[in-house]
Amino acid sequence: MFYGRLTHHEEIVSQRPKGVTALGAFFLFGAAMSFTAGVGLLFPNGPLEPMWRLNPRAREGFGRMGLWAVVLMSAVCIACSFAAAGLWRGAVWGHRLAIGVLVLNLLGDAINALSGLEPRAALGVPIAGALVAYLVSDSVRAFFAAHEPGVTRRAP
Repeated sequence: MFYGRLTHHEEIVSQRPKGVTALGAFFLFGAAMSFTAGVGLLFPNGPLEPMWRLNPRAREGFGRMGLWAVVLMSAVCIACSFAAAGLWRGAVWGHRLAIGVLVLNLLGDAINALSGLEPRAALGVPIAGALVAYLVSDSVRAFFAAHEPGVTRRAP
């Protein structure tokens, strides 16, 4: 239960950091793109087929996976959707999910780059690393810790 005014620290912690909001939008965009890719894979040669001109190698790789590519894109869509919702709500589970998704992305990019399958994936490694570093920073962790269930504010 809350009694009295918030301290300066509590006011800062209670406000969602702009970076968390931006990452929520980023994950929402990821959900939309993975959904679009999944639908495009489900209906080959359909109206979404021209999007594969942006990355024809991805289309080839997904084509070799068959229906599993649609399953993968569905899983990515669901994970990104939940991460976006959790970040927006300030939920600890959303924070953890976002970190997990980014770490998996970082590992996938590193493997693709090191194996030579997709050398351009090396660009994603430092980006994902920077996003994970941001999410584990003290200020971001304090924001999510303040929104954890069971945490109550005490009277000053």
